[in-house]
Amino acid sequence: MPKFIRLLIATGMFAIATVPALAQSYPARPIRLIAPFPPGGGVDIVARTVGEKLGGRLGQTVVVDNRPGAGATLGTGIAAKSTPDGYTLLVAPVIGLAIAHAYYRKLSYDLRQDFAPVSKIGFGTVVMVVPPSLGANSVKDVIALAKAKPGLLTFASSGTGGLIHLTGEMFKQMAGVNITHVPYKGTAQLLPDLLDGRVSMTIDSLPAHIPHIKAGRLRALGVARKTRSAQLPEVPTMIEAGLPGFESYTDYALYAPAGTARMIVDRLNKETIPVLQLADVRAKLDGIGIEVAGSTPEALQKEVVDEVAKWTKVIKDAGIKQE
Repeated sequence: MPKFIRLLIATGMFAIATVPALAQSYPARPIRLIAPFPPGGGVDIVARTVGEKLGGRLGQTVVVDNRPGAGATLGTGIAAKSTPDGYTLLVAPVIGLAIAHAYYRKLSYDLRQDFAPVSKIGFGTVVMVVPPSLGANSVKDVIALAKAKPGLLTFASSGTGGLIHLTGEMFKQMAGVNITHVPYKGTAQLLPDLLDGRVSMTIDSLPAHIPHIKAGRLRALGVARKTRSAQLPEVPTMIEAGLPGFESYTDYALYAPAGTARMIVDRLNKETIPVLQLADVRAKLDGIGIEVAGSTPEALQKEVVDEVAKWTKVIKDAGIKQE
């Protein structure tokens, strides 16, 4: 056998042997955890809370790197193109990224192919909320009003092309109603008009609305999840309210770049799941309306694929175009 062929074979065998060796010694230095949203929000709090505990279990510091911009696609793109060695990770939503995947015409990454999912972290409740002045006491009441007054009812969202906007569009499609979308720059901006009845409804993330619900200034009519919310146990799910399959929620998950060694992904999953069971972690996340929910990498990958397909259809059927 020629010498150069023997050298190629030996080099290849060395490279193959090196991958598990590096994985077994992982981690040997601090880990960067990208959060593609600004400091202070839900994703940032989750990243810092979970990252601190995960670093303790791994024996290395986990440094949160906030990279907001372009609907979370900026930081996500940075994570996708990072070296797949386990030293750059991403905490980001499944649904939010799936919506961006469907909404933006050009992205620097493919959510379904450019990441190695590690574990789901948790999810927050999305709820249909109306002012008492609307005169609706149930989801069926809202649908009846909308059908009686096509186009006159309005739904507020925190911005065109975002989760809340598309959840409203999904409601329109599934209920067969015509309700006018009114976009705002955020939940804080839509709340005054909702409270005063200048908009008819929203289907929004729960935390900002729950004080007003408890005080009777707003009515919660349905939660957009499979099971009822522990924070609003008396409120039916949208499924119970007559819309089979209606689900939408804020969520949080941990990803590594595609190509990361399976041994490293498995190690990260193995250490993340116990972190999510820690009483102080659960208490802190529960305080901002987030319920923890770990998963296998395979379950998270399936969720990514399913959500991309789901929201692509919603956007296409609603005729929503990137602004």
